[in-house]
Amino acid sequence: MSAVTPMMEQYLAIKAGHPDALLFYRMGDFYEMFFDDAKAAAEALDIALTKRGKHAGDDIPMCGVPVHSAEGYLLTLIRKGFRVAVCEQMENPAEAKKRGSKSVVKREVVRLVTPGTLTEDALLEARRHNFLAAYAEVRDSAALAWVDISTGAFRVMPVGAARLAPELARLAPSELIVAERLDPERTAAASELGIALTPLGAASFDSTAAEKRLRAAFSVQTLDAFGSFGRAELSAMGALIDYLDTTQKGRLPLLQRPVREDEAGAVQIDAATRRNLELTRALAGGREGSLLSVIDRTVTPAGARLLEQRLSSPSRDLVIVQSRLATVEFALETPRLCEDLRAALRKTPDLDRALSRLALDRGGPRDLAAIRTGIAQARTLSELCAGSDLPELLSTARANLGGLDDLGALLETALIADPPLQRRDGGFVAAGFDPDLDEARLLRDEGRSVIAGLQKRYAEETGIASLKIRHNNVLGYFVEATATHAAKLMSAPLSERFIHRQTTANQVRFTTLELGEMETRIHNAGNRALEIETAIFASLQEAVLQRAETIGGAAAALAEFDLAAAFGDLARGERWCRPVVDRSRAFAIIGGRHPVVEQALRRRGGEAFIANDCDLGADDGAAIWLLTGPNMAGKSTFLRQNALSRSWPRSAASCPPNPPISAWSARCSAASAPRTIWRAGARPSWSRWSRPPRSSTRPMTGRWSSSTRSAAARPPMTDSPSPGPRSNTCTGRTAAGRSSPRITTN
Repeated sequence: MSAVTPMMEQYLAIKAGHPDALLFYRMGDFYEMFFDDAKAAAEALDIALTKRGKHAGDDIPMCGVPVHSAEGYLLTLIRKGFRVAVCEQMENPAEAKKRGSKSVVKREVVRLVTPGTLTEDALLEARRHNFLAAYAEVRDSAALAWVDISTGAFRVMPVGAARLAPELARLAPSELIVAERLDPERTAAASELGIALTPLGAASFDSTAAEKRLRAAFSVQTLDAFGSFGRAELSAMGALIDYLDTTQKGRLPLLQRPVREDEAGAVQIDAATRRNLELTRALAGGREGSLLSVIDRTVTPAGARLLEQRLSSPSRDLVIVQSRLATVEFALETPRLCEDLRAALRKTPDLDRALSRLALDRGGPRDLAAIRTGIAQARTLSELCAGSDLPELLSTARANLGGLDDLGALLETALIADPPLQRRDGGFVAAGFDPDLDEARLLRDEGRSVIAGLQKRYAEETGIASLKIRHNNVLGYFVEATATHAAKLMSAPLSERFIHRQTTANQVRFTTLELGEMETRIHNAGNRALEIETAIFASLQEAVLQRAETIGGAAAALAEFDLAAAFGDLARGERWCRPVVDRSRAFAIIGGRHPVVEQALRRRGGEAFIANDCDLGADDGAAIWLLTGPNMAGKSTFLRQNALSRSWPRSAASCPPNPPISAWSARCSAASAPRTIWRAGARPSWSRWSRPPRSSTRPMTGRWSSSTRSAAARPPMTDSPSPGPRSNTCTGRTAAGRSSPRITTN
């Protein structure tokens, strides 16, 4: 070890503490990597692999990435399954040299970057949550907890082993924390879903220690105010806090209070059904072609995340469902207000993520500006809704938009209109906000004019018009007068102010305490200005964090308005309307359409999707239909569209009927059917059809001449004879003259 340089000795010591991560070792304007890290990173990033010195007689492999563009490289590494330890310089080289000419700059790992701990916009999908989850088992109970540190959302729910896979499919976390001793069969689903697994020791899942961690994280004496949690739930939440403390190096993100979710509160959808219904992800991968991609008309990232959350987890609570549908109906009936709201929302930044970065001290001036803009837009939305008879959910949301005017005014006064990204760049504080900063900037930017002003004042005060202030590398700034005026400056009372420095053949040079101080301030003005701005940033950041709960409430309210307005716009544009949702077992859809297929047809020539009816009423028997027919006849589409119609009303969406909004009728249960299951032999992706599938035709008897006629006005489907009172076998005709699938109802 004696042959190792001090710098490499420091690197090896830091790397030993993070053997499972690539070490981004800060050296000036680059993050350097060495040895096996360099080889792995060079291959993954497709960058040059070089060498630097020798270790144990061998060349040391090395590669590096610029600090200013490191986020892009981090994203690539994270997507390829790497974890990255970011090691920063904790002092500048000048400070290190004070300890000795060969002293190494102090460095520390300030952050461990993993798939579930990302906060930067460049590393995240703006319209999706980025969940970090933890699964814990304590005796006969188990629980799943999850957190999005980029927004602060924190949830937990008891989850049996059989429900783990469906819940992971619903949440789609980027990373799952599990105990090292956990049965590998439990984590098989996570691997299939592409979720990064992170095993931790038993100490991280200790439920007693977990309770202490949670109390410390939220600065409370007891967790009673948060609800009642079982030991497994505490274990899972405690593991998350412990992991965040490790990866964030003691600086925990700004987390919302943990909320316990009830498994019975949402419609249960197993992983296979969720995948085949393509709720949020298409079978081909990605968002395009999914139901979410078709119905998402939100204009803010927070609104989009709220939509995905509700679509992934349809509520079974009738009160919640009806309150959400009421917001959509309101937006549908107030198109002018809806458009004004959407125009204001388009200017609204992502408050949650800006707030999270500020809490982790990774924020910059633009995050403060985002908070400022968000507060202003919240005020605008509140004013737009004044006088409107808002439904309860939006009325509550509007109440949460206020209470931030003073903070908004402070940020408006303190910040320029378009601040830089990084605080180290300076120049983000508005002129006139801080007198000391204005003076430092004046000296930095207008040093010559400041000296000229001082020269003019000295000339007027002494009565010597030829007096000059000059500068050289030996004396710095000095006052210069001709020899004929020397006696005057060297006599009282001017001699008390002007200090003689040098006499030449024709000139006499002086200095003053004021000029000496001015010189120092001019030389240090740039650094001083940045120091003042940094201090102002810290004070503004603290002011924002003190109002974090109120800002979070406003962010949630803005998302609620965005989602309601988006659904209203969707219903208006697609002629969808509010379904009847109750506690019965009824399920009746008249003029139902598959929105993804309909959009695909529209894109491929504009052929209309011929709507289908489905009535699974079970007043006098089993609510079962048996579909038969040739391949590609539309059976799967019919099944899918009704499975989707079963779910999305609970997400607060309207349903896609064929007739006008005022004439459409649909009915489905909100509480009596806790589970949606869909199966098909093949797994087609409806967004990739090269020609219209037969599913665009009606797999039912009876065709009406006008799609605008109401359900009540339509003739009964009696063109096929009924074989008996309990069954009805029908064969219809498609627009092309082919037989539609046979449907038998019992």
